[in-house]
Amino acid sequence: MLALHGWGRSHSDFDAALTGLVETHPGTGAIALDLPGFGASPAPDAPRGAAGYAEMVHPVLGECGPRVTLVGHSFGGRIAVELASRFPDAVAALVLCGVPLLRRTDRPAARPALRYRIALGLHRRRLLGEDTMERMRQRYGSADYRRASGVMRDVLVTAVNETYEEQLGRISQPVELVWGHQDDEVPVEVAERAAGLLADPRLTVLDGVGHDVPTEAPGALADAVVRQLRSP
Repeated sequence: MLALHGWGRSHSDFDAALTGLVETHPGTGAIALDLPGFGASPAPDAPRGAAGYAEMVHPVLGECGPRVTLVGHSFGGRIAVELASRFPDAVAALVLCGVPLLRRTDRPAARPALRYRIALGLHRRRLLGEDTMERMRQRYGSADYRRASGVMRDVLVTAVNETYEEQLGRISQPVELVWGHQDDEVPVEVAERAAGLLADPRLTVLDGVGHDVPTEAPGALADAVVRQLRSP
């Protein structure tokens, strides 16, 4: 099993889930990566979306075994979906939690404030200095955007504008969707619609759990992985 963490997180998010998995399923090989730009891994040399990250992670699959169960949380789940659709022979199953696979339907997509859009246009024309533009980014950008810098900001912008309808339709492997009922970042309705595009989905909704399933409900996540490992 190979686990891929969310944006701004690290491999340690899966510590409890991996411990529980090894205890209940002895002999299972289970690792979690620090994705490029997070934890101990250096940032990529150029902006990449989920497909680009999948290309970077793909060599690890060969080291893990002939077929791997991928676990992806949030940003890591974007990458897991790309890996499963691009390299189906290397991926046995997916376990996804809190992944923004599709656009939300319960609220319109956020549009940048008018002042920020004007500032961005002036900056592109070199009529607004970088220091002033950075103050505008800090004022109007999302929390993840404000914390990111350099190429990782461009990675974030690329990723948040992606959706995965086509990739989900190509995935034939079993997919466990393990979702927090109180996930305000990626609500359950996203998982329900994604399940409708998958060939072999199973959706588990966890009461009292929010977006961070790996740390809030590691046991439930480990159970989902075990179900896939025990499948014929």
